[in-house]
Amino acid sequence: MKLSMPLMYAGNPRETADQVAGMEAAGLDTIWVAEPYGFDAPTLMGYLAAKTEKVEIGAAILNIYSRTPGALLQTAAGLDNVSGGRAIIGLGASGPQVIEGFHGVKYDKPVARTKEIIDIIRRGMRGERVTSEGLYQLPLPDGLGKPLKLLNKPERTAVPLYIAALGPKSVEGAAEYADGWLPFLFHPEKAHEVWGEPLATGTANRQEGLAPLEVCAGGMLAIGEGPETKASWTSPDRSTRCTSAAWARAARTSTTSSPAATATRKRPRRSRTSTSTGTSGTPRPRSHSSGSRPATSWARRRT
Repeated sequence: MKLSMPLMYAGNPRETADQVAGMEAAGLDTIWVAEPYGFDAPTLMGYLAAKTEKVEIGAAILNIYSRTPGALLQTAAGLDNVSGGRAIIGLGASGPQVIEGFHGVKYDKPVARTKEIIDIIRRGMRGERVTSEGLYQLPLPDGLGKPLKLLNKPERTAVPLYIAALGPKSVEGAAEYADGWLPFLFHPEKAHEVWGEPLATGTANRQEGLAPLEVCAGGMLAIGEGPETKASWTSPDRSTRCTSAAWARAARTSTTSSPAATATRKRPRRSRTSTSTGTSGTPRPRSHSSGSRPATSWARRRT
């Protein structure tokens, strides 16, 4: 089982980022960084890489429109290098409000773009020259450029690539060619009713050499012992009252106890509960929950 949580991006995210070293010492395995139309995720991920030693640092998510495929490749390779091989890259289409309203880029063909970008990143991480003849033309057919490869040698030849997907075709694509899937409002016991068919179709066509699909999803979680934890879990307002006594205890014994202890007094964070798909394509619930203090759980676990 792994423990993970999202970095809060409202307000001043650096203040939350400064607490992650304490959470890492207390046992946190993965931290997820979002960006919507706030501070960019790669900057905060690089900051976290310098502040931590073991925790995995995931983007959840980088949109596929505001950065070129080459820029996303550079970002993936750069973050994996400065973190010593701890990066996870979550990609997604976001939505028209952010893409067209904030970035001024036309929102179109998200499934095809995502598939091409994942292919380009994977080939680039292996040290191959960056080429594409689909929606993305690399190099431009009527230009002066020639195919290039990364100047630097990547830390790893592959970085885990996740897709945030909800629509049938997007979910099918995630099951076919992504390392992981980032759904939203995920109910493990009923996921098959909504996504069973696209997951089964994608899994049946899953690219050779990929491990089983990892699924990061949410769920309520309270960590601790005694009546305090039970009360927080059964409270009508449990989404804001769940406490993490275990994190607090670990923080008090940690050499970086102050940041972690502070984290237990912050607003509730989300955690994850993970599943993976079997041969039928139907998700199997897995453990991997997260969170310093509250708890809507996000989870991820490899098989």
